Order: sequence, then C-alpha cells, then structure tokens
Amino acid sequence: MRTLKVMAHISLDGVIQTTGEDDFPHADWTMPYRTPAGRDEVLAAQGGKFDLLLGRRTYDLWSGYWPKAPSGPMADGLNAATKFVVTHRPESLEWGPYEGLGPDVVESVRRIKSQAGPNLILWGSSTLTSTLLAHGLVDDVLLIVYPVLLGAGKRFFAEGTPPRAFELVTTKAMPSGIVVNAYRVVGALKAG
Repeated sequence: MRTLKVMAHISLDGVIQTTGEDDFPHADWTMPYRTPAGRDEVLAAQGGKFDLLLGRRTYDLWSGYWPKAPSGPMADGLNAATKFVVTHRPESLEWGPYEGLGPDVVESVRRIKSQAGPNLILWGSSTLTSTLLAHGLVDDVLLIVYPVLLGAGKRFFAEGTPPRAFELVTTKAMPSGIVVNAYRVVGALKAG
C-alpha cells in the first residue's frame, strides 16, 4: 500500500500561495530563502521515486515550467513521476505520464493508494488536502515553514477542515531561517 505525503511551502500565517494569480501581491516570496541545503531537504523528503497527486491548477502551473526546466534531481523526479490529476478535462492533460482522476476523488485516491507503486506526494492544493484529511487518506505532512507573514493568500488548510492530531516526526532548521517540520497524522483531535 502506498503512503500519501502532503508537502507545502508555507508562511508563518499559513499561506501557501506563491504565484501572482488572483491578484496575490506577494509572488515568489519563497525565493529569497531558497538554498541548495533546502532543495536537498525537499529532495530527501520526496524520496528517490514517487508519484504526484495534483489539483488541476497546480498541474497547469507546473506543466508550464517543469517539462522545460534544465535536467537535475528536482526536475527529473517531477517529470518522471506519474501525475494523478484532479480534473474535469482529462483530455487536455499533456505533461505525462498522467492519469486524470474521475469525479469521485476520494475513491480514486483510495484506489491509487491500494495499488502497488511508489508513494504519493501532494503539492499545492488546500482544497484537496482538506478533503483527503477529512477522509483519513493523508499519512504524512511536510511543512517547509518560511520566516514571513503575508497577511493574505490561499491558506494551507481550507475553511472547514476537520480537526486532526499530528505527531511531530522530525524538525530541522535551515541557515536561511526555514524550518522543515515532518508530521504523521495520528487521527482525530483529542481535547481535554
């Protein structure tokens, strides 16, 4: 059975949006903090071979960049991964290998997780993250936390995400001020 890891670049106030879409004023806010050491942490967290689970918006953004990116560990890994894409227009997918997921995302992810294959990584979708957490399909979360407050933008967890408890597995501070936190989902929130 495959595991599903959600990975996100995130500000201290929970923003994951990094592009200028939707009049977002802080495009590329992660760039000043990126270093070879941080890249190596992301590569290690992804593992040698993996598949991707992407929302359509992230797929469209990435498909405009990664297929043309210079060869290297990050580009090669992302380009080689099978992209499982949540979309209503699978016929328009071009960056492969890919598989368009049908209208029942939860059952599609359950099916993919039950099959043999490399682990799944979800990047960039708060809506998908929240839905999969609600249905117990997320195993691990890796947050790459940047020392900035943005005040506005798309948040990591969508409004209405059900409460969950996480166990901190590892944490590592990078010289640039980024903190990489790995969590395991342990279940429902326990309140005192």
